[in-house]
Amino acid sequence: MEKITAARPGIHLRDLSLSAVIAGFVAVLVGYTSSAAIIFQAAAAAGATPVQIGGWLSMLGLAMGLSSLGLSLWYRIPVLTAWSTPGAALLATSLPGTSLNETIGLFLFANALILLCGVTGLFARLMNIIPPAIAGAMLAGILLRFGLEAFGALQGSPVLAGAMCAAYFLARRWLPRFAVLLALAAGLAVAAGQGALAFTGLETAWVMPPFIRPEFTLHALVGIGIPYFVVTMASQNAPGIATLQAAGYRVPVSVLISVTALLALLLSPFGGFSVCIAAITAAICMGPDVHPDPARRYMAAVAAGGFYLLAGLFGGAIGQLFSALPPALIHTIAGLALLGTLSGSLFRALQEEKERDAAIVTFLITASGLTLFGVGAAFWGLVGGVLVWLLLSRR
Repeated sequence: MEKITAARPGIHLRDLSLSAVIAGFVAVLVGYTSSAAIIFQAAAAAGATPVQIGGWLSMLGLAMGLSSLGLSLWYRIPVLTAWSTPGAALLATSLPGTSLNETIGLFLFANALILLCGVTGLFARLMNIIPPAIAGAMLAGILLRFGLEAFGALQGSPVLAGAMCAAYFLARRWLPRFAVLLALAAGLAVAAGQGALAFTGLETAWVMPPFIRPEFTLHALVGIGIPYFVVTMASQNAPGIATLQAAGYRVPVSVLISVTALLALLLSPFGGFSVCIAAITAAICMGPDVHPDPARRYMAAVAAGGFYLLAGLFGGAIGQLFSALPPALIHTIAGLALLGTLSGSLFRALQEEKERDAAIVTFLITASGLTLFGVGAAFWGLVGGVLVWLLLSRR
């Protein structure tokens, strides 16, 4: 498989396209609507006030915007960052009884461990042993749920989801680069006609996150900090790097992990607890609908970075705005936007006959939603696939 690399850093406006901007918007849309509520729950479990929670969302938006813009423009590959959704889910269930100061302390501790993995190159060495077929199968397993939900929405909202699917596939026939945009427009039009949009009571004021003094206690660092570190690396950063590799991009793994971890380390006292490599939302920025030329798809991540900056400037208002959209619209647009990436991942997973058994094991474990010891299915899919590959490759 051809590896896509940048010849030199820089900004090339000719690489910018409307389809890339739309892909970036959809990536941010999916990012906020799929997991912003988990951030609210995690912050509330730590004892944060509503004002502090808004500040945390502001800081996370700014952190993801700056890192996505900087890394994508420098390397000219679609590097999109995200908060650790699996990590936030772990925090939401583990933080009750932990003070806010202890929470900041464990954020600093976990991000320091992630930074150590980046600067030592340990994580990069582990990722380099994963065959492309297994990386593609893992990505396909992650994305399968979104494809199923897109068409599953036809049962509960046949008019809304049906109009979006019809618009998407008609556009794929005549205007393929605008298929996602037209599907989104059709969904918004139908939702507005049904009175399903509720854009009221939005708070748009900038919320400056206050500095929170960290406190380090053994029970918080060991009981929550270490599991959070493991879950973030295994269920967020590993799939994120594998997604880039599965799309054919040669990525500087250690640099990406180090930069994002350092940013999270600096912003943790202000609530920017997590900056990781995105997987699902990044896949939206890597498909053929973004641009026929893979070397120009980085502009979708650049556009997403811009939208994340806007989200950061408006605090929790963007999250509230996206939350006002009907769930069927979100599920359908996410699934349609990921169809190209899903089909490409399946092709790469099954292309090599000698790796198909390992790839299908990876795909099935990842798609199963299996969780063991607090670590998600994407990690166990990689483990299972690599073990089968090692076993069968020695025949």
